[in-house]
Amino acid sequence: MPRTSMRPESPALLWDARDAATKAVSVSHVHSRAAYLADWVLQAAVERQLEVLGEALKNVRSADAETAARIPDVHAIIATRNILVHAYAQVDQRRVWEILTDDLPVLIPVLDGLLAEVDAMEAQTSDPEA
Repeated sequence: MPRTSMRPESPALLWDARDAATKAVSVSHVHSRAAYLADWVLQAAVERQLEVLGEALKNVRSADAETAARIPDVHAIIATRNILVHAYAQVDQRRVWEILTDDLPVLIPVLDGLLAEVDAMEAQTSDPEA
């Protein structure tokens, strides 16, 4: 059952997470796996978006554990961010491609759903007759 509220800072963080995930996955829509694996600039751009995604969700988890618990694999997403930032030499670009093509397309609708709940709550607040 959806919650009726979330912490005030959560919507902006969820928006940042969704924006970063959407930007990252867009790379897989216009580039092949081979092109991605051969292009360090694409890799760096995707890594940056995954860092933003992980940081935003880390902040959601810190500020609003109940909302974070509704995000599948939130701990793994944050762990990926930590690897990108702190253990960059261990980054496997083939795994990053899998994140783009397998994981993010599942995550984005979850984030969209959470943001839609925020929109619905705001609509109810602004129109008490609704």
